[in-house]
Amino acid sequence: MASKKQQPQQQQQEISTMRRLLGFDLTDLQSWSSFVKLMNRPEDPSSLAILRIFFGILMMLDIPQERGMSHADVYYPNDDKECQFPLFNFLEPLRAEYMVIVYFIMLLGAFGITIGFFYRLSTICFTITYWYIFFLDKTSWNNHSYLYGLIGFQLMFFDAHHYWSIDGLFRKKIRNSHVPLWNYTLIRYQVFLVYFIAGLKKTDWDWVSGYSMDTLGEHWVFSPFRSFMTIEQITLILVHVCGLFFDLLVGFALFFDRSRPFGVFFCLSFHIMNSQLFNIGMFPYTMIATIPIFFHNNWPRKFLNRFAPKFLYKETPLQYSSSCLYSKEEIKPEEPKSPSIKSKIANNSSVKNAPTKSTLRHKIFTIFALFYLVEQGFLPYSHFITKGYNNWTNGLYGYSWDMMVHSWHTQHVKITFLDKKTNEPHYLRPTAWASAKRWSSHADMIVQYAQCIKGKLKQHGYDDVELRFDIWRSMNGRFNQRQIDPRIDLLSSDVKWSPFQDTPWLQPLLTNLSDWRTRMQKIETELSSKDQNVLVTFVADFPGLFLENYIPADLNTTIEVLEGQIVVEMLGLKENVTLNVGQNMSVPNGDYHNVYTISSTPSCYMYTYLNQSDVEIVHLWDRYYNLTDRLLNETVDRNRPIYTDKEEADLVRLSYENVFEELRQKTLHELLELPYDFKLHNKNETNTNWTNIRLQFETSMNRSIVKRLDTKIKWHEKHHRTFKTFFAKKRRQFLRCYHIIKLAIRSIIYKTDFIKSVKNEINSAIDESDSDGIVTEETPPQPPTSTESSSSSSSKKSSSTNGKSKKKQTKK
Repeated sequence: MASKKQQPQQQQQEISTMRRLLGFDLTDLQSWSSFVKLMNRPEDPSSLAILRIFFGILMMLDIPQERGMSHADVYYPNDDKECQFPLFNFLEPLRAEYMVIVYFIMLLGAFGITIGFFYRLSTICFTITYWYIFFLDKTSWNNHSYLYGLIGFQLMFFDAHHYWSIDGLFRKKIRNSHVPLWNYTLIRYQVFLVYFIAGLKKTDWDWVSGYSMDTLGEHWVFSPFRSFMTIEQITLILVHVCGLFFDLLVGFALFFDRSRPFGVFFCLSFHIMNSQLFNIGMFPYTMIATIPIFFHNNWPRKFLNRFAPKFLYKETPLQYSSSCLYSKEEIKPEEPKSPSIKSKIANNSSVKNAPTKSTLRHKIFTIFALFYLVEQGFLPYSHFITKGYNNWTNGLYGYSWDMMVHSWHTQHVKITFLDKKTNEPHYLRPTAWASAKRWSSHADMIVQYAQCIKGKLKQHGYDDVELRFDIWRSMNGRFNQRQIDPRIDLLSSDVKWSPFQDTPWLQPLLTNLSDWRTRMQKIETELSSKDQNVLVTFVADFPGLFLENYIPADLNTTIEVLEGQIVVEMLGLKENVTLNVGQNMSVPNGDYHNVYTISSTPSCYMYTYLNQSDVEIVHLWDRYYNLTDRLLNETVDRNRPIYTDKEEADLVRLSYENVFEELRQKTLHELLELPYDFKLHNKNETNTNWTNIRLQFETSMNRSIVKRLDTKIKWHEKHHRTFKTFFAKKRRQFLRCYHIIKLAIRSIIYKTDFIKSVKNEINSAIDESDSDGIVTEETPPQPPTSTESSSSSSSKKSSSTNGKSKKKQTKK
């Protein structure tokens, strides 16, 4: 048993170990006053200033692109064509010229944050305008856009302008002065939550079993691993399992000193890979910029003292700040007793700014910090309160940190409205008044779109209508199934939506059929091994409902039952066929048919279809590719002795130009040795358009050559080209921003038509072909398959055929 003298020594040793690991002692948490003093403890401002500068620069790059400033005239066209999906229905966008001014204020705010000029005003301007634009459109929400807004909100209260700022040059009082500890606590906690809660969300069985990102292993960034791992192993182990453990552990690794080097290495690798894997704007670089916030708070000062030339950088002593709380020992620079203050404090005139007793300000900011910590930890799990925003997943996508956990595939959207006066049904194109597609995923946006359509139809003379949606989607490789009840009139007074109540007309996700995914993959693999041109669509439907489907004339289609019992009604033949498990039948093409689920449990069936014209085009492409590739290799071998001074990539380029000059002298029939009366097997076309087919072949061949050149180009040349393309794109975006700002100001002053001015003065001068739209975290929907039957405004048959032809063109 330890003596009484040894116990205090052991306790002191434990406390010092806790301070070394966590940065505080237990005594700091024993009372409210000690906790207030802890949260307002003075810290070096340099690391926070680095974050401020990086964040401001990245937001200036983000605003023209992902926020949409460079194309504000397109997103807000002043003619009320598009339906809006704001978080609150009273929010509405301003006219386009005023929205440009809003963007301009946000851009100026980001610039002010970067240089620390009028810092408080800049953070307020940036944050208010950012959240206004963010709340205007729920269809563009994603996790990283939400994170940008949170960081901007935090900077409003931080003293991040106490180091390396224009404000500090003119205000000696704040220049190089301390910042309170809660500034660092909030931003570190926020970044930690991004990783850790994302890891907790990835404990979902769909992620653990590898269904969330099932095609990611094919990306080129995983090429080094393909020498000893299959694509399936890369997808399951590297993407899903390693991704889970990375998110769960990397926050802890960054927090502790000994594990921080490993955390930094894996963080850098992870975010650099993400920048190549996903089109998510500045998010990877923003997360890289937050890594140094976990370092010691004075790391920039130490770095400059060690590496910067003395004539460029001279260390200035830290000043006291009224934002912090000091002990009496800490404000006596000649007798420093506290080990927490390591920097020299030579400016004794700032002692009067060093409070030793907590004021109302210190207590308010401590309460604010506590509230923020609790709120951010609770919000990702608050879906039991906001039940109306839940569907197959919990809540709106963007604030739950469930990044990439759910991959969606929209198979089919049909909008039907019934004119009650004539009792005549009409079919509305789903994108008629909403170009964004995410509205079909959430009940609140479905209701908003329904009410908007009601108003639009009134403008076209339809005053009294019934409106029904039929939305088919698949999540994480499951069956395509209905998301809402197609029998519900969304304009009926009985159909209500509340953010705090469950939505009764949403159809549940058929999780009991999740085990079918392995069998579905096996079936698709077996069919593809027999014929690569075969396409398969798996469908599940609820008892008492039916699927109306149109099969284009050039498709050979069969339907097979996997589970349950169905009745196939062939409208043209006026014949019904009942199918049980394992039975299949050929479905007539060029006509509609209905599939009724008559079993007491959900039915599961699959469509297998083959486009004969696609098969022929694939064979022709193979012949064209082999011919072109053989001629190219022969030309390269023939030119190599002649052009000995050229690099391999330049030699391939030159030879490819020679080959194309030779190929263009012959028709496609002559090149491929086809009879002149040869036509593709396509019942929808009387004459084959060989000009378009040749153009498709040449475009595909160009892409193949580009891939071939990528392997020949030297590393430095490839990256030089990448950076050159990036800066050229940014230059075009900022140039367009400059022009629309100028036209917006002119339009406001002189009351001119802003949209017309943009069309006349900008669109004619700047090439719009390379412009970028708003980037979102949602996976782009695949083209519709043979079940697509709802793309028209008046004619059902023409719309479905067009939808199918788009599918086939994209597939080729």
